[in-house]
Amino acid sequence: MNNEQLNWQLTTPVAMIVFNRPQTTKKVFEAIRQVKPPILFLIADGPRPDKPGEDKKCAAVREIIEKVDWDCQVYKNYSDVNLGCGKRPSTGIDWVFDSVEEAIIIEDDCLPDPSFFRYCQELLDYYRNDERVMTICGLNVQFGENPTDYSYYFSRYNHCWGWASWRRAWKYFDFDLKVWPEIREKNLLQDILQDSHAVKSWTHTFDIISANQLDCWDFQWIFANWVHGGLAITPRENLIKYIGYTEDATHTTNALSQYNQLEVKAMEFPLKHPPFIIRHDKADRYTESTYFDYQPNLYKRINRKVRKILGLKLSQSW
Repeated sequence: MNNEQLNWQLTTPVAMIVFNRPQTTKKVFEAIRQVKPPILFLIADGPRPDKPGEDKKCAAVREIIEKVDWDCQVYKNYSDVNLGCGKRPSTGIDWVFDSVEEAIIIEDDCLPDPSFFRYCQELLDYYRNDERVMTICGLNVQFGENPTDYSYYFSRYNHCWGWASWRRAWKYFDFDLKVWPEIREKNLLQDILQDSHAVKSWTHTFDIISANQLDCWDFQWIFANWVHGGLAITPRENLIKYIGYTEDATHTTNALSQYNQLEVKAMEFPLKHPPFIIRHDKADRYTESTYFDYQPNLYKRINRKVRKILGLKLSQSW
């Protein structure tokens, strides 16, 4: 590590979203503690009334994240009741961007490489006033395929396992997908995705979200980026280790998922910026065929994606 890296200081606010898993929370909080953000937003959901003992787990989590032993302004947004894995993160992120212009967002099961924070901070500054860029992602799911000569590439997919953004971009987030009926009626997803299977798959996904049959927020964030012409930055190397594949998780329970095996590699500095802002179509096609697993039998796609690929399941709670 050179002197420049040793002397680097995080100045960007960090937001941590937690719920009921002390073991993963402790690891992620320690990663945040190592970089000592000057401002820390803590967002916590409340226990579910039908889950005995969950109140104790939630209390244990809050005790962990309140052990801030560095010079830091700490802001807490704790819910006494369970808002769920859609409303709790989204309302918490609303609160963050009501308070600051830009932030790094980490959930309690996404363990970042230390270089993730500097990578986010430098790109938040570099693209601060470029409306074309809406999200900076820490996750790379290419498994070494489709390499780039630069430190990152541009994608239509804004993965949310460790990410950063600006108030100027988050203002487009709409939990209820109010413009979806018009987008659907005019088949505007075809203009965005230009792939019939992808359009059918995402149409089904947005339909069930609109019908309140899928409790989430990240698909709405993807939607916001798409309908406002936004791009996401994806790092050349994966910077996030997902540690949420556990039996006690509500969503990600499949420890055999290939995404549980993603290796993490530190970002090299100084960053090598691409001299253009052009979406990496080949990388996105790879993501579509693996991570999202588009298939012609569209009504099985969301279940295949959720259960087989990510280990998720449709749920109304976290």
